[in-house]
Amino acid sequence: MTRQRPYPHLVLLSGWGVDQRIWQPLARYWPAHISVCAVDWPGYGDTSALPENATLDSLTDAMAHQLPDNAVWVGWSLGALLATALLDKLPAPRALILLGAGAAFCSDDGVTQAELASFRRAFARDPNATWRHFLRWQAQGEPNARHAHAQMRDLLGNAPSADHATLAKGLTWLATLNNHQRLANAPCPVARVVGEHDPLLGSAARAKATTLARAGHCPMLSQPERLAALLAAQADTLTSGETP
Repeated sequence: MTRQRPYPHLVLLSGWGVDQRIWQPLARYWPAHISVCAVDWPGYGDTSALPENATLDSLTDAMAHQLPDNAVWVGWSLGALLATALLDKLPAPRALILLGAGAAFCSDDGVTQAELASFRRAFARDPNATWRHFLRWQAQGEPNARHAHAQMRDLLGNAPSADHATLAKGLTWLATLNNHQRLANAPCPVARVVGEHDPLLGSAARAKATTLARAGHCPMLSQPERLAALLAAQADTLTSGETP
């Protein structure tokens, strides 16, 4: 008797300054055969923060039980960069889906290194105000940016759930992670999804991705039904070639 390939289980991973609540708008749209859980990075929500001198090894230890190898990892923005970096450290997942991310955060025609450096200086002066600015920045590519920003504020509140040290470490990872080699030699199938009007991505990241029309960096807010369907379809496709 042939053993049936298990249906995909998706683990959702959020981006900088944002915890797992950002995924709530998708909850009612997942296909019945897909199981989904959203987990927080260390320091977000109720999770313990890493030490200030944390390394990818520290992150690996903290996430080892949150990122099983029998799942499809779905990373958004910084979450995509970190999930890709952990391919070096953890048993490979069934597949990896990168949402709103390329191999690195900065690019010449997206967010430049100079822009990120300026953002980090602003964060050092006033972390909470800079976080609120980032929420507005992320929303700019959505069809109704004001509404998307209001959605984020309703979901996340007026202050980040992570402490300032955790957020600062995240900005360091945004500035320094480069996953070009990891993606070129990925130990699992990889797919990429970007919003058509994502204000944070350059052309190199867009060229390798499936485009979600009429969406920006936060399609879980502006296009939750279409995003859930697309992520489920990607997961099905990426795992369809597995040996039963």
